[in-house]
Amino acid sequence: MSGKREEIIIVDDIATNLTIAKSALSDKYDVFTAPSGAKLLLLLKSLTPDLILLDIEMPEMDGYEVITVLKSSEKTMHIPVIFLTGKIDPEHEVKGLNLGAVDYITKPFSRELLLKRIDLHILFERQRQELLKHNLNLESEVDKKTRAIMELQNAILKSVAELVECRDNVTGGHIERTQHYLGLFINFLRERDIYTDEIQSWDIPLLIMSSQLHDVGKISIKDSILMKPGKLTVEEFTEMKKHTTYGANIISRIVESTTENDFLHYAEILAISHHERWDGAGYPHGLNGQNIPLQGRLMAIVDVYDALTNDRQYKKAFSHDKAITIIEEGLGTQFDPVLCRVFLDNNQAFHSAVILIKNGS
Repeated sequence: MSGKREEIIIVDDIATNLTIAKSALSDKYDVFTAPSGAKLLLLLKSLTPDLILLDIEMPEMDGYEVITVLKSSEKTMHIPVIFLTGKIDPEHEVKGLNLGAVDYITKPFSRELLLKRIDLHILFERQRQELLKHNLNLESEVDKKTRAIMELQNAILKSVAELVECRDNVTGGHIERTQHYLGLFINFLRERDIYTDEIQSWDIPLLIMSSQLHDVGKISIKDSILMKPGKLTVEEFTEMKKHTTYGANIISRIVESTTENDFLHYAEILAISHHERWDGAGYPHGLNGQNIPLQGRLMAIVDVYDALTNDRQYKKAFSHDKAITIIEEGLGTQFDPVLCRVFLDNNQAFHSAVILIKNGS
């Protein structure tokens, strides 16, 4: 503990009472005096004491009025206040306690009793401050651990996602780009107040982080199909489409074997639904319209945009304008028409993002 002594302010309009109380407490505490409520409030502009002894019966501004002012200010509301009074009755005692006083001491008071009561309340306040400090430290530690868990989760997702990209090296950078597009897309929706209720229920940083696993099912696709330099046969494409269910199953098995798995909730949704189509002609379940999770409908657009604007085994990259034309053709058939319109209206922002990412910015 530091050697700093606690500070007490005594408020009484009778000078003798101030002298007696100060004499009783000065050996142990730093004591300041104020002859009125107004003088106390003036003193509190430069001093925040550990406790206030406050007379009730004072002219102009009585103790009840003073404590009401004290408790209405964030700076002074937590300072313990003990009422000093020459008369006490249950009704007035209850009134004072309801206003926030911690105790009553009747006048005339004995030196020993005054000191003991002050010591007790100073101890309570010291313990309250220690508990508050402990709780703040605890919150800080919880925040640190939460950040550490998030960093670990992101590292796991990133490592698994990079494993997929290592096998499918022609689409390298796909995961980073689609994460960036997804964040942009959600911001545009929020700006235009579209699908607001649902989006507000999401943990958006977790959703964007989890989007790294949308193609995790490709781990289970044979190299001869995944890395084929050309168009897939019908049979091969049928197998390739299974990466959606493979991915959801992989994530589901991880969820079953862990307790801290909230971060995988979005990953499973994205893996299983990002190839569904608004008109029901997608896969794996042929869902249509708003039966497709909103996260999957968003991912479908950014996933296709990235595929169109980058080289793949079976095609060269299209220009941004060509990609936008193709996506516009899918409005209301392949893609949610509302989402697609937002994407098209803001297409230059996505084009700028492509340039920045490719330039390593």
